[in-house]
Amino acid sequence: MSEAERSFKVRLAKSGKEFDIGPDDTIAEVLIDAGVPLKVSCEQGICGTCLTPVLEGTPDHRDMFLNDEEHAANDWMTLCCSRSRTDVIVIDL
Repeated sequence: MSEAERSFKVRLAKSGKEFDIGPDDTIAEVLIDAGVPLKVSCEQGICGTCLTPVLEGTPDHRDMFLNDEEHAANDWMTLCCSRSRTDVIVIDL
């Protein structure tokens, strides 16, 4: 199963709340639908508006905002288009 097809969980560090992210969902969509305040703009990984610190887990970067070095550091991710390579990813929200 490719990374695009797998489900994963996103945990919000500040509240401990966890959300299931399905194969066709984005983190941003799920969080906004759940009432979590989140700023998004382009929803294509270009602008960086939804850039969020990653505290645990490994992002599957799909944005064009961060450069290769920033992608390799795995400490920030765009919630509008990036996914997770790990079963759970913890973000600083």
